Amino acid sequence: VQLQASGGGLVQVGESLRLSCAASRRGFSFSTWDWYRQAPEKQLELVAAMTQGDSTNYADSVKGRFTISRDNAENTLYLQMNSLKPEDTAVYYCHLEDFGGKNYWGLGTLVTVSS
Repeated sequence: VQLQASGGGLVQVGESLRLSCAASRRGFSFSTWDWYRQAPEKQLELVAAMTQGDSTNYADSVKGRFTISRDNAENTLYLQMNSLKPEDTAVYYCHLEDFGGKNYWGLGTLVTVSS
């Protein structure tokens, strides 16, 4: 599976963005499909995760502001980001782990929140 992330950009504090992660295959199974981010000089951080059964999990720092969802018909994972803060500035990566434990990563998309 190849993953293609898009939707990053430059926004002002309080604005919204929606990231998309398109998968190259249809009908695949996965253990988790999620979004990570890496801010400058910081470690990679799990932002939001979704299981095949649609259970979701969020980092405390984004709870109530970010929503992860997927469109099965479009083989796409989304991350709706509202009320963006400067500390949300990072490169965001789409990641998928299949049931065999294999990990797939997309190229990152940069989100910059300007104050």
